[in-house]
Amino acid sequence: MTEQTQNRTAYRAVTLIDGTGRDPQHNMAVVVEGRKILWTGPDDQLPWGAGELEEQDCTGMYLMPGFIDTHVHLTMPDGGMGMHLLDNPPGYPYYQAIPLLRRTLDAGITTARDLGGLDMATDKAITEGLIEGPELFYAYRALGPTGGHADFRTCCGFNFGSALSPNGDIGMLTDGVDQALRNTREAMRQGAKVIKVMASGGVWSPRDTPWHDGLNIAEMRAVVQEAATHDVHVAAHAQSARSIHNALTAGVRSIEHAYEIDDPAIELMLENQAFMVPTLTTGLTPPNPHTAASYAVAKKLRLQEKIHECVGKAIAAGVKVAMGTDAGITPHGTNLRELGHLVDFGMSPMQALKAGTSNAAELLGCSDRLGTVEVGKDADLVLTAINPLIDIKLLEFPQTIEVVVAKGRCVKDLRTKVLAGVAS
Repeated sequence: MTEQTQNRTAYRAVTLIDGTGRDPQHNMAVVVEGRKILWTGPDDQLPWGAGELEEQDCTGMYLMPGFIDTHVHLTMPDGGMGMHLLDNPPGYPYYQAIPLLRRTLDAGITTARDLGGLDMATDKAITEGLIEGPELFYAYRALGPTGGHADFRTCCGFNFGSALSPNGDIGMLTDGVDQALRNTREAMRQGAKVIKVMASGGVWSPRDTPWHDGLNIAEMRAVVQEAATHDVHVAAHAQSARSIHNALTAGVRSIEHAYEIDDPAIELMLENQAFMVPTLTTGLTPPNPHTAASYAVAKKLRLQEKIHECVGKAIAAGVKVAMGTDAGITPHGTNLRELGHLVDFGMSPMQALKAGTSNAAELLGCSDRLGTVEVGKDADLVLTAINPLIDIKLLEFPQTIEVVVAKGRCVKDLRTKVLAGVAS
């Protein structure tokens, strides 16, 4: 076998769901060379002869783009805020993230947007092949006001955020336009590929609620304008209707959570062509009164009262949706559960698949190379025997994702009981 043959692989006899939204194409072949998709077309028109490439018989399988989770926290173990984290030494979350990155990749997530926790070190380690994981778009730290959702200091002064991130915190305290400008520049200096702002309070923060405002419009507008000078987008944690409206008025690219989005905010989202990342996986998870603080339980239950009505209305209105799970607050490795929730909230299975592929790529600004199975794009692929247009909820189980290809390299193949080259 020649070196060229070894670097060129054909996935044959697949049903192709290419991420564009068009109907499935049956008995297709997808050829990968190096990191890129070289060719797609009918299997019987494959323009190479026997021995000219490595052939994978994928009869009965569905081939899709690698999925993109646009809202994760990969330094947080399942459940996120356990007090046992307080005893971890500095830097430990880097090592804690390694198996979580692997589980995310095995779930079919080949690209992830980490919105607070990871940094340039992990990104570089993945890029250079030191550890396995999805391609990262990371925020470094979230920008929020004193006493707000990015402020995890206890009343006695201990900063719980330092236990959740290997780089010292998950937030940067941001009070006033000058500090918003400075912190945006600092996040970008640290290599942030997205800036996260806290437009509202949250469930887990001890000194605010989702119905409190976070950064004000002027502060968020300064962030948006400065980030735009580096072609960096801004994501806003916003749960109440008022905070969603404030963030959209400031010009953010995406609204994270959006649990109480109302009609004026929906209209503004459509006008701005902004994205909603509803993180239904965490939004619908019942709070556990045995493990969560009482204040968090109360806030979560109140948020859940309106989530179906509000998010469902936004989906019905045609707001652009990208898949995000808030993994870390919820278990890692079950990311594709979100697809089933999106269907329950009114999307067709094909629309949900687009939310996790081409829509998500558009949100990240990388549609030129991710999100669809097309010639010239990165070879991020998943294969499953499950028909996602019929049984989309089964994709949440990692064992149904049988093959994962990341940047042209097969990193999971349950058909041969091999994971990243290690016999299992």
